[in-house]
Amino acid sequence: MLGAVGALAVSTAAGYRLDWSRSTLRMSLIATGWLCLGYLFQTVGLRYTTASHSAFITVLYVVFVPVFLWRFGTATWGAIGLALVGLWLLVKPSGDMNVGDLLNLACAAAFAAHIVCLERFTRAGPPGSLFVWQLGLTAAVMGAAALIEGPPAEALRPSTVLLVGLLVTGVLATGAFAVQMWAQRIVPAQQVALIFALEPACAAWLAWLFLGERLDAQGWLGSGCILAATLMGTFGGAVPVSASETRAQER
Repeated sequence: MLGAVGALAVSTAAGYRLDWSRSTLRMSLIATGWLCLGYLFQTVGLRYTTASHSAFITVLYVVFVPVFLWRFGTATWGAIGLALVGLWLLVKPSGDMNVGDLLNLACAAAFAAHIVCLERFTRAGPPGSLFVWQLGLTAAVMGAAALIEGPPAEALRPSTVLLVGLLVTGVLATGAFAVQMWAQRIVPAQQVALIFALEPACAAWLAWLFLGERLDAQGWLGSGCILAATLMGTFGGAVPVSASETRAQER
């Protein structure tokens, strides 16, 4: 909600006119639908599985994205394999599987569909309007879900944790999403997915640096593999967007 209000305020102050065309609204609804499904599956799935399982399975969007786009290149799949090995070493999930893991797998597929949609939509419509509409629609859907669930009153009491959470999710995450909207006009979706795979590695490094959490040799090796996979996928000749795909996106 904070991100949506902030984005609308900034765009209005900058004199940006929000696009209300049917095509832009349709693209925004489709992208928002996949994004909200991802959040829903991940949130419910975490009730039944561990955080390490969720972290590993959710990042399987690096596999789903090139499959959905039917882009198969040696460098891309080599980077995906290396990233998955690194993630396994980093989060150390067990071999057990339950309904929560299946929900997180559905989450990974939904997030992959969202990344694929953004590659096409940001090249076919106005990215600024798509950005604002997605934030507004997501806030509306998640706000309604929160009202239905009825969070406890103590969760909404002003506190340092709440304020930091609002800053990170409402400001920094919104800024990151804005960068993603801009970047996906240029960067192929499979490379975007690989870059996103850096998230758990960065989280582990920051926790080690600022929170004093222990990162053993296996964790360092795993995070190093993820970083190497990202570099391989970015600079190793990943499959680009084809000319036919580009023409289809422009229509």
